Amino acid sequence: MPLELNATAHLNVKQIPEHPAVVVHGIADVRAALAPALPVTLLSARGAALFAGCGWWRALVEQTWREHPGAEIADVLDCADACGLALGALRIGQRRLILDTQAPGRAAVEAVAASLGVELWALRPPALDMADRSASHRLRGWLRSRTPPDDRRANVV
Repeated sequence: MPLELNATAHLNVKQIPEHPAVVVHGIADVRAALAPALPVTLLSARGAALFAGCGWWRALVEQTWREHPGAEIADVLDCADACGLALGALRIGQRRLILDTQAPGRAAVEAVAASLGVELWALRPPALDMADRSASHRLRGWLRSRTPPDDRRANVV
């Protein structure tokens, strides 16, 4: 699905993560996602900012960096349509967010994100969800099989 850029052409807009995306729901999922020692994008659950909070996500990511210094890790917080939470996430240092294109107040978040050089995504990338019972068995293959980030076919699952 193409990204509509209309007035957001000046933003640091990206839809394909630099590393394969894995949906994590807690530190156990993060540890499992990092066990293969391959580059990974940690992706929050859909709308996680609404039910888990921006602070929880930042704490999870910071703990990950402490436990795995030097690992190739990116992280993305999904804010659904909650612009206030997206702004809160920016305030505490989140560098990549997903925010629905139809979210009321998105223009304000776009402006702040652009001024901070933050990646504001409109769509969730293809990802392996660690809540899936077979995810741990498929993880290594998922991390190894994804196409390079500059290949637009990477967004097709």
